Amino acid sequence: MTNISIIILLLVFILTAIRQVGDIKLQIWQVMLGGAIMVLLTGQITLKQAWTSINPDVMIFLFGMFVIGVALEESGYLAHLSYQIFRRARNGSQLLFQILFFMGIASAFLMNDTIAIIGTPIMLQLAQKHRIDPKILLLTLAFSVTIGSVMSPIGNPQNLLIAIEGRLENGFVTFFQYLLIPTLVNLGAAFFFIKYFSKKEFTDTPLNHIAEPIRERDLAHLSRISLLSLTGLIMVKIGMVMFKIPFDFKLIYIALLSALPILLFSKKRRLILKKVDWHTLLFFAAMFVLMQSVWNTGFFQRMITSLNVNMISIQMILLVSVLLSQLISNVPLVALYLPMLTLLGASSKELMTLAAGSTIAGNLFILGAASNVIIIQNAEKRSGATLSFLEFSKIGIPLTLINLLVYLLFFIIF
Repeated sequence: MTNISIIILLLVFILTAIRQVGDIKLQIWQVMLGGAIMVLLTGQITLKQAWTSINPDVMIFLFGMFVIGVALEESGYLAHLSYQIFRRARNGSQLLFQILFFMGIASAFLMNDTIAIIGTPIMLQLAQKHRIDPKILLLTLAFSVTIGSVMSPIGNPQNLLIAIEGRLENGFVTFFQYLLIPTLVNLGAAFFFIKYFSKKEFTDTPLNHIAEPIRERDLAHLSRISLLSLTGLIMVKIGMVMFKIPFDFKLIYIALLSALPILLFSKKRRLILKKVDWHTLLFFAAMFVLMQSVWNTGFFQRMITSLNVNMISIQMILLVSVLLSQLISNVPLVALYLPMLTLLGASSKELMTLAAGSTIAGNLFILGAASNVIIIQNAEKRSGATLSFLEFSKIGIPLTLINLLVYLLFFIIF
């Protein structure tokens, strides 16, 4: 039983890398769905276990974000917002720098998956307008939201899990203390890496910024309300965490409340619902089923506990979290590793190391972060633009090594 689930997982990983079988081109959601069906058909997981493994919080949160994202794009307000944010970039290099730092810092407070959803159509619009290869801007977005989300307890789901289960007294202060500076350094490193590998795209040629008209004013008004509600509610969430207010203000509440103006009052709600990225939602449902099947085998749990090494050392936490996040995803990895660290008496530094390693793992390969999948699926649906395994890892592997070195040196020195 153990071997079958692991073999299916490896097969999914390989098919995600090659994305083609004969003349048949596969999308990531199709590969993951195939893996989930295989573990069901081979009896590695029951239908009841499969159903309960699907995390409703994640599914509802993504649905709400997709609704807002579609409304922003359909109304033209997203293009208008993009112009307002990036119009000061005089050339390609400045545009690259602004995208990395703006999207990266935004992901720390609005969550990486949120920025991945909203940011993908912005990248495609900027690529078309300024004649930049969309692959490069999609990579820029992927690396920026992964790196930027490291430094905040609400930057991504695994950080939130560490902040809550790790019982940090003041999550924001602790995260900023250990991760703010190295994260900003790593955003700078990403700038130089992407520019080096894409010299032809980011030159000193002046950019011509043209304001985009708002196509649907009523929908744009509702979209603006939803976006402001999203930002405001997340700020409320931050305040509640900082002041330790004993109320579980879940992210799904934020997503649903923010999407409600569009769902209730827009005359185009049917069109918006039709354009929601259902394939990405299907990918996540299938991923939960496959990962639960792998989790049930106990394979990786036994592997970690059997290693005769110091599992609480900074180097080992980084190594284990980066490598295993590629196979079982970063949230299950943290759910597995965190209890071990707390049992061994891990300090705040070790917990922040886990946050850095499990998050920065998303820069190594496509499946290392959910935000990567969201960006690729969203781009394929909207324009046909995509990123292959090799295109991603060509920059991702060396960048991840530099990212890890920066965090390692910072943790050692401080």
